[in-house]
Amino acid sequence: MRTLIAGGTIVDGTGRPGICGDLMIDGDRIADVVQGGLPPSARDGFDCVVDAAGRMVTPGFIDAHSHSDAYLVIEPDAPSKLSQGVTTEINGQCGGSIAPRYGEARLSGDWASLLGDRLSWRSLAEYREVLSAAKPSINTVQFIGHNTLRSSVVGYAGRRATPEEQAEMERLLARELDDGGWGLTTGLIYQPGKYSTPEEVVALAKVAAAHGGYYATHMRSEGDRILEAIDEVISLVEATGIRAEISHLKTSGRRNWGKIDQVLERMQAAVDSGLLLGSDRYPFCAAGTDLDVVFPDWAGEGGAPAEMERLESAEHRARIVADIDASDRDWSTVMIGGVWHEDNRHCSGRTVAELLDSRHATPGELVCSILEKDLCRTGAFFFGMSEENLAKIYAMPWIVPGSDASLRAPWGPLGADHPHPRAYGTMPEFYRMVAGGASEGNAQRKADAIARMTSVPAKRFGIRGRGVLEKGAFADVAVWREDAFRNTATYARSHSFCTGMEKVFVNGALSYDGGRFTHAGSGRFLER
Repeated sequence: MRTLIAGGTIVDGTGRPGICGDLMIDGDRIADVVQGGLPPSARDGFDCVVDAAGRMVTPGFIDAHSHSDAYLVIEPDAPSKLSQGVTTEINGQCGGSIAPRYGEARLSGDWASLLGDRLSWRSLAEYREVLSAAKPSINTVQFIGHNTLRSSVVGYAGRRATPEEQAEMERLLARELDDGGWGLTTGLIYQPGKYSTPEEVVALAKVAAAHGGYYATHMRSEGDRILEAIDEVISLVEATGIRAEISHLKTSGRRNWGKIDQVLERMQAAVDSGLLLGSDRYPFCAAGTDLDVVFPDWAGEGGAPAEMERLESAEHRARIVADIDASDRDWSTVMIGGVWHEDNRHCSGRTVAELLDSRHATPGELVCSILEKDLCRTGAFFFGMSEENLAKIYAMPWIVPGSDASLRAPWGPLGADHPHPRAYGTMPEFYRMVAGGASEGNAQRKADAIARMTSVPAKRFGIRGRGVLEKGAFADVAVWREDAFRNTATYARSHSFCTGMEKVFVNGALSYDGGRFTHAGSGRFLER
């Protein structure tokens, strides 16, 4: 299949300003880029000609931090991602991956329940076979999650790994890396990774580094102890030489907003010293995770099944309620997201403070009631970040866009959820904030923004042949109207596609065409 994308403004992803010209695709590769365009007589040999006049033609965007591991099997068209121009996701983040799955390891409740009998794999190699059969429409880079790895070997117990368990985790990680894993991720505020020592993580990162892999981390703190957490990451990079990514950089909680300058200075100093360190961030000021993160540590140990047992015990439940109520959390900043039980439907999109009534007189009582009905699988949004700090973060050239969201669709099994708007709107929001939108900023700002959405994450994660429009590169291409490229999703109405994206090619195949998903299934499991 030979395709000509003619007359567009080609911004090639390298950071160079755009040129007017034609882009030619032959099979899954870019055949050539011609400034000024081909003569009309040369257009006859193409199977498809796309008139891109007045449009931007860019590399497909790379979502540097995603959680679509399971959902690519369920909804392989990846609607919320393709519609904003994403052609490659980096999955397995925050310590939670689709594999390996042994011992006590279990996937998150939404993944497991929606997969049903499709959840047939244990290893990454087995997952790859299932994914290949599903024929995803976007590419995936798959990391191995420390929490998944640790629960496969140690389980969910709140203790250190024994030397034998440490060795087994290292062996299992090495095998999964050999079978296509891109590296190691950690989620050090989650079960059971929060019980690990820095030494455990460093030892695993050394295994990843020895296999040519990478490291990404949801740090031990993004709030009160964020500076100490950054120091832990820097020490790991110094000890291992691995390329590391700090996930969704933020300073959570109003009392920590003033730390942003120290955070950025510390990271910039590490970059300037030659350490391989970068970061990603979504363009919103509310985090999205599970509601049960508000549980005290003792109540969360063991994950959802153990939490449910404690909620069913009058003694333990009373203690959980008391501990939640004794926290200094501002409940007007905690909004209920996705729910599972019908009785909780009215809670989605409303804050805990708004939902309090005579039946649940305290936040602790309300939270426990919601979680009990949802089997501790409720999602939530936490409004604890600063718009001013977000602007400072995005001013750093080593920050790339990462949605921190799995793919979604307004229909089918994923349509019943209430996701964070970042699932649908990360790329247009990032572009608006960094480039200044269609009517503001100069050509260089726009080119820099697109580079940070394409070639910068491709280079950082070693994704060869992608993120640029040049002869011989893979034909991941987005055609879009800059003046119409806007996010429409909100916290209250999050299942809403962005506007302005017109055509998306993945490995040369037209996968998104003016609002229509073509079911091309041309995405690939990428390997280092």
